Amino acid sequence: MKKKLPIGIAKAIRRSRWLLAVLIISGQPTFAGFYNKENIAKELTIPVPISGKVTDSKGLPIPGVVVSEKETSNRTVTDENGLYKIEVSSTSAVLVFSYVGFNNQEVKAGDKKQINITLADDIRSLNDVIVVGYGTLREKEVSSAITHLGAKDLLSVGGNGALMSLQGKVAGLSVVNTATGDPNSSPSIQLRGVSSRNAGLGPLYIVDGIPGGNIDNINQNDIASIDILKGGAASAIYGTRGSNGVILITTKRGTSQTQMNYNNYFSFDLPTNNIEVLSADAFIANKRGFDYGARTNWQDEITRKYAFSQRHNLSASGGNARTNYYISGDYRGAEGIDIRSSKNEYGARINVTHTPESNLYTLALNIAPRYLKSNNADYAGFKQALTLNPTQPLISPTNGNLYYYTTNGITDPYNPVEEVRTVLSGTEGKYLDWNGSFKLNIIKDWSTQLMVSQSNTSFLSFYFRPSTNTNAVASNGGRNSASRNYTNNDTKNLEWTTNYSLDINKHSFKLLGGYSYAYFNNQGLSGSNSQFPTDVFTYNNLGAGLYNLVAGQNNVGSFQNDSRLIALFGRLNYSFADEVFVSASLRREGSSKFGQDNKWGNFPAISAAWDLSQRPIIKSVKWIDNLKVRADYGLTGNQDFGNYLSLDTYTGYGYYLYNGTYYQVYGPSQNTNYDLRWETAANYNAGIDFSLFGHRLSGSINYYIRKNKDLLGNYNVPIPPNVQGTIYANVGSMQNSGIEVQISGTPIKTDNFSYEISLAGATLENKFVSFSNDTYKGQTFVDAVGLPAPGSPGTIQRLEEGRRIGSFYMLKSAGYDSFGRLLVYNKAGEIIAANTSKNEDKQYVGNGLPKFTLSLGNTFRYKNFDASVFLRGAFGYSIFNTNAFYIGTPATTTGTNVLTSAYDGGKYSKLTSSNTLASASDYFLEKGDYIKIDNISLGYTFSPKTKYVKSVRAFLTGRNLYTFTNYTGGDPEATSVNGLYPGASTSLNYFPSTMQLLGGLQVSF
Repeated sequence: MKKKLPIGIAKAIRRSRWLLAVLIISGQPTFAGFYNKENIAKELTIPVPISGKVTDSKGLPIPGVVVSEKETSNRTVTDENGLYKIEVSSTSAVLVFSYVGFNNQEVKAGDKKQINITLADDIRSLNDVIVVGYGTLREKEVSSAITHLGAKDLLSVGGNGALMSLQGKVAGLSVVNTATGDPNSSPSIQLRGVSSRNAGLGPLYIVDGIPGGNIDNINQNDIASIDILKGGAASAIYGTRGSNGVILITTKRGTSQTQMNYNNYFSFDLPTNNIEVLSADAFIANKRGFDYGARTNWQDEITRKYAFSQRHNLSASGGNARTNYYISGDYRGAEGIDIRSSKNEYGARINVTHTPESNLYTLALNIAPRYLKSNNADYAGFKQALTLNPTQPLISPTNGNLYYYTTNGITDPYNPVEEVRTVLSGTEGKYLDWNGSFKLNIIKDWSTQLMVSQSNTSFLSFYFRPSTNTNAVASNGGRNSASRNYTNNDTKNLEWTTNYSLDINKHSFKLLGGYSYAYFNNQGLSGSNSQFPTDVFTYNNLGAGLYNLVAGQNNVGSFQNDSRLIALFGRLNYSFADEVFVSASLRREGSSKFGQDNKWGNFPAISAAWDLSQRPIIKSVKWIDNLKVRADYGLTGNQDFGNYLSLDTYTGYGYYLYNGTYYQVYGPSQNTNYDLRWETAANYNAGIDFSLFGHRLSGSINYYIRKNKDLLGNYNVPIPPNVQGTIYANVGSMQNSGIEVQISGTPIKTDNFSYEISLAGATLENKFVSFSNDTYKGQTFVDAVGLPAPGSPGTIQRLEEGRRIGSFYMLKSAGYDSFGRLLVYNKAGEIIAANTSKNEDKQYVGNGLPKFTLSLGNTFRYKNFDASVFLRGAFGYSIFNTNAFYIGTPATTTGTNVLTSAYDGGKYSKLTSSNTLASASDYFLEKGDYIKIDNISLGYTFSPKTKYVKSVRAFLTGRNLYTFTNYTGGDPEATSVNGLYPGASTSLNYFPSTMQLLGGLQVSF
């Protein structure tokens, strides 16, 4: 039994460290009986001064490195020369060196007075932290399909939507923006294929732990990491909103390292992959229509030669070990490639975290406001620019103050230059996202956290057409018109979680439990009027208009709807010997959107992984660093559809006169469906993660199957007994499967030069399984994608049981005859003129859904220079060339301009007969395959010889530089491949594709 010193002596000894040190060194037996070395170490700390220098692999000093004594608040920061000084508690203390972009390094103090450190570049390791939803895990512990990207992995992008920086970076994630030159456009994002008929197709976004976070209120410079939950076992913890995958975005946090950063870019968007039409002279030479005497290039008139944009971001972080902050502010001003669209926005983000010395609790507050004002592009204006007679003048020849009233175009012609220069159309918007959390550390391994949040967006749109507008003069007697529309979307969340961990020998347990409550409220107000006494008011005085009063119109409307989600959830993570990992979760969730008999649902998940690199047989293979196999299953849901669709709702059926008074009459607006429930998806995933050759090559391979059932959509029903002809119901099932490959490597790495390569590839197999269920027995197919006038072309795609979505179903071409008529095959296989065909002659002729996608990233670093080349492409699909069909042949209606393909001697120039003009066939189906030189970037980083600036990086980037494709309709990405009907467009409306040249600075203070 060990003896203890009397309390008084112990206190005196602690007050006299040097005296005790002498006694210890002398080895006095008196004290040896009372204190062994372990007791002395606990009772005594002798400060040890240490100094040194921190450099990178090139030998350059790194300023701002945090040097801390492990598990204490004792820390310092390296100066501009990479030098530091710190006094640690004892020789057994451990120093931790940390800096963004480098691997943390730990060194025991020992007897050293000077410790010089070389920090290695941040290479992903199995100890990296991955956000998995309601918590984090080491990458080693992850047993489901999750892709992690850090801030440095994102592409340099100048545009709207921070998630455009993900394009091509994640296998199986489709990021499509058909109008990158429009500063108000947002990308369509789809994970592992389409999964619904009518409900939402996009993933659930989690921003700093808040479900349904607003991704439009995120500045790319504020992103610390993005984790994409692809496997069902990972996303099932989010229940009815996890069916389309989950994207978790973590924004930057403050640290004890005081730092300020300034980032900017200036960009120029230039039109590329242009759609060419006949010039005025070629129009006359080919006898396309009357010569009005002018020579107008309508596309040039509504298109800027280049669109200029800029963004500035300033951020600051700092504090100490207990209280820290991160503050950022940004401004973006952007022009569209058309002459009207623009966007100006101002945003900020504030994160504050506080933990007391006792570590009993942690308080955190995050606030992110944003304001914007935008002017809308006129997509239909580019259709007019393609089809208008180019000999028509821009300005009226009889009145130089008025625009020319255009009459020669394909459908509803108007002067597009007048539209974008005189008609006001845009939006003012405000975002406010905030959340606050309180985490209580009850004991060492047990904590609980309460988080409240709100995400609010409000938009006030405006529209005004002046009385001088030629269309207004011609169609409604010169009445000016204006409107305003206000919408407000508000989401409130309450999330409570508790975490407990337990280690017993080789067994490790992590238990999560929680409760979630979300309230969604949407409301709006709209009003319009016309015939104002002056154009001066524009849209700011709707009550001054006379038209509503004189004509008895009521152009005022408003709405409000809401819904609620409530959930209880739990998850258990178990590991054995840090080698075998198992995770199981269950979420029970209820939604007010569902029918009264189906409010609640259960969403279970289970996954397992085995780290084979711990096995002796694998350890003996020197070139294998890590090897992990895993499998998972999860059930997820989709409730992204409108409110009240299961209930009895009523709508106005007009006004009726009774006893001299008009009464508004109401009646049922929809059929009730008390059985309405969420869509469900059964997700299966098997994968392997590996790291080879000293971590020089690493990656993952996944194979997945996702089976969606109870697909939501409108279904035809008889009247009676129903009061309406359709009902919103759960009918149909679909299946997606594919292989995803994600690989990164460093083939070359020397002191001065390195080459890194990354590859992301995915296949996609799809099958629409059924249109029926136990309640509804319907037809086996639906014809879709109807083409508009002129003519009656009909539909060009069919959604059929047992077939891949995006299947083109139309006439099969047999070429053309000597009369310039389109020839097709009939049902019997005979060749006939297309205009004599019948609907039953249609057949399957192609598909608009890419079979596989691929991207290849290359990064080079030489001393202070860095360069990257990023390529990506999509393969194995077709696009219906809508422009060629309507305006690409000589048969196009006289008086309308056409594409140059109508007279270039190619296949479209052979169709000269108007008899077959409106016959849709695969004659206009083209391969959509492409490879893009998507991003080339060059940067140079240097450290100025000043104590005020730590580092400066200047960079130049080119986006969408060149597209290798056989598609003749412009940029193949202008036709979306996301959604239920990929590869097809039902409109000539479009927005020009652009190439972007971008340059900027990144300065660290």
